[in-house]
Amino acid sequence: MKNDIYVHFHPDERPFVDRASEWVDRAAFAHEMKLTDFLDPRQADILVSLVNRNPDVQIRLFGGYEGAERKRAILAPDYRVLDDEPERIALIQVSGGTQGHLELDHGDYLGALLGLGIKRDRIGDLHVHDDGAHCLVAEEIADYINIHLRQVHRVHVLTDLLPTASLRPAVSALEEMNISVASLRLDGIASDVHRMSRTKIVDPIRAGRCRVNWKVEEDPSAPLKEGDVVSLQGLGRFKVLGVDGVTKKGRVRVKIGKFI
Repeated sequence: MKNDIYVHFHPDERPFVDRASEWVDRAAFAHEMKLTDFLDPRQADILVSLVNRNPDVQIRLFGGYEGAERKRAILAPDYRVLDDEPERIALIQVSGGTQGHLELDHGDYLGALLGLGIKRDRIGDLHVHDDGAHCLVAEEIADYINIHLRQVHRVHVLTDLLPTASLRPAVSALEEMNISVASLRLDGIASDVHRMSRTKIVDPIRAGRCRVNWKVEEDPSAPLKEGDVVSLQGLGRFKVLGVDGVTKKGRVRVKIGKFI
């Protein structure tokens, strides 16, 4: 039975599939309700697909605001009413994010939180602004962060707990670029975006360091389509914004948004 499920997922995803399957089983057979930590979009997709296999279980996803990338989930037997269940997400405002010429970025804030001994899955989306950041975290650890987070990178900061309704979402900045490629293959597009030879871009893909829509993709020839988000470890993320037709020489015009 478990092997039937495994065929749908990458081998690296099996530990999460096992945990998620257990959550679903406990909701269905032990009538338990489960509040998860924050899931990335791929983990959320896996969990939803497992829930959809069991008509006796329901799921609700939430990330603290509309359009959240990282979300918590509640799983419960299908007869439970989930609308009024608390989301248990807290918003921490970190201020003092600029000091002289030093500008803090997403990695700085995430690193500071992880440096407190907090696991990644306890942290939701981080919204970085010129004057600091708004950090969505599991409510269970919010007081700990509020007391102990006093430095990000080399910058001294102050923190405050705010209602989640006060969140100021940060819009991801995209550097748009237009490229023409022979095909929509992953390696061809990624090599143009990152200005690397196709030979060099193939190695990290085959080594499992590439994700397409948060799912590991090891096939350099995998076709991309509009809306796909590609991340290459150490090189950053980009999104396929559009496919704009074919040139006279038969090459495909593609509009890319590179996250900056």
